Amino acid sequence: MIIYKSDDEIKLMKRAGELVCNVLLKLESLIKPGISTEFLDKIAEKMIIEHNAKPAFKGYLGRISKIPFPGTICASINEEVVHGIPGKRILKDGDLISIDVGVQLDGFFGDAARSFPVGNVNEKVQKIIKTTRDALNAAIGKCVEGNRLGDISSTIEQLALRNGYSVVKDFVGHGIGRNMHEDPQVLNYGPAHQGPLLKKGIVLAIEPMLNEGKSEVEVLNDNWTVVTSDRKLSCHFEDTVAITSNGSIILTRIN
Repeated sequence: MIIYKSDDEIKLMKRAGELVCNVLLKLESLIKPGISTEFLDKIAEKMIIEHNAKPAFKGYLGRISKIPFPGTICASINEEVVHGIPGKRILKDGDLISIDVGVQLDGFFGDAARSFPVGNVNEKVQKIIKTTRDALNAAIGKCVEGNRLGDISSTIEQLALRNGYSVVKDFVGHGIGRNMHEDPQVLNYGPAHQGPLLKKGIVLAIEPMLNEGKSEVEVLNDNWTVVTSDRKLSCHFEDTVAITSNGSIILTRIN
């Protein structure tokens, strides 16, 4: 586990995180029925490059795929959990789209995801979006010195279960800083009061993934797109959070 004790390091991560946040806000303003995920991807890449940053996902080799990720954003629709490849697919009224954005700026990474309704959505979509967002916010509330990593994980799982959802167990959150993925893994499940002690300088990408049905997932033939095994809805939110002596700083939100 890497400890980022320097205030300057946290400030640089905040710059990367704020760029991620601004990209997501821009994409949110464009989401509507009739546009393609490829269009959103091009907008994101242009904006990241204009800010002298690099798309963190483009060309990335994951732990499963031997094929470099081809997009700047991950665009996952409906039953797609994470790592959806942007392309010609057109958004339709009633869809749920989860967009994950990562950037590298001045040697540090920022990573966040948001889920958005497309046009007019039903109550099922509205509820899973709200619950997943609530799970993220509740987990961030546990990012306090003296708590344990398991307090974050348990909070996500218990909130999901209370609302009738399962959590994805095959994909998890992670430490982040000078590398996109660092220790520790941040599970979305497990007992409270267990695991490493949370200390000042730990930076985590917390990312609840909630499923309408079962927790099991599978990877499609493109070697990247993760879908629910029962093809029911999934939702994904993520923020990069730094633990300080005065609580936590959400690096991927604009204050």
